[in-house]
Amino acid sequence: MSTTESASNYNDLQNMSTEDLLINMNKEDQTVPLAVEKVIPEIKLLVEKILEKMMAGGRIFYIGAGTSGRLGVVDASEIPPTYGLDHGRVVGLIAGGDGAIRKAVEFAEDDTQQAWKDLEANDISDKDVLIGIAASGRTPYVIGGIEKARANGIVTGCIVCNSDSKLAAASEYPIEIVVGPEFVTGSTRMKSGTAQKLALNMISTSVMIRLGHVKGNKMVDMQLSNEKLVDRAARMVMDETGADRATAEKLVEKYGSVRAAVQNYK
Repeated sequence: MSTTESASNYNDLQNMSTEDLLINMNKEDQTVPLAVEKVIPEIKLLVEKILEKMMAGGRIFYIGAGTSGRLGVVDASEIPPTYGLDHGRVVGLIAGGDGAIRKAVEFAEDDTQQAWKDLEANDISDKDVLIGIAASGRTPYVIGGIEKARANGIVTGCIVCNSDSKLAAASEYPIEIVVGPEFVTGSTRMKSGTAQKLALNMISTSVMIRLGHVKGNKMVDMQLSNEKLVDRAARMVMDETGADRATAEKLVEKYGSVRAAVQNYK
């Protein structure tokens, strides 16, 4: 039996108090960052390859089903507003299509051919990198996409939460984050999902920083899509240039980004 399907370390959950449930879930969650720490060398290899491809104009694709697919979609959707990249440079695809983001699509993950069709519809090529996300490491949708992509000369990686999975074997740059049994047996939206989210944060954030979308510790290319972000941008311009608040606000309004506002400050 795979680790993600093994029995919980706890039993009779229905008899626990609310406080005990929360305390014990939190105990389990605390083990996740330590599991991620163990695979930093593998994450580094994938990040360096992604960086190489993106510097040459390539893209990142994520494929997954269920929770794993949703996590990929979330990561991809947050890159444009956070770092100013065009939509389409990081793409998240989920088994069952966009409708599966909100509502599970039965048996969508069992189709070994559909991921490649979805990728072809987005014109994937050997300039790009494909990352398969599957807690179990055995999702047919993801494995089929990875195998077909690799056969077409596309760099492949994966994020799984079992050792020695079929998906890891199919990928050039596997990341195996073994977090152990879930608090609720088999509920991989819990520790496994947290591990995948942490790894995705590390991968995409590292790539964006290395591509130059952060200066110091600030998101200088973020999209100014609401008042909170406009306010943040003005404060960032003030910190960087020494300009007063009114001047910073005018610069941000005129140039539309922190980077451009700083570059044009006189």
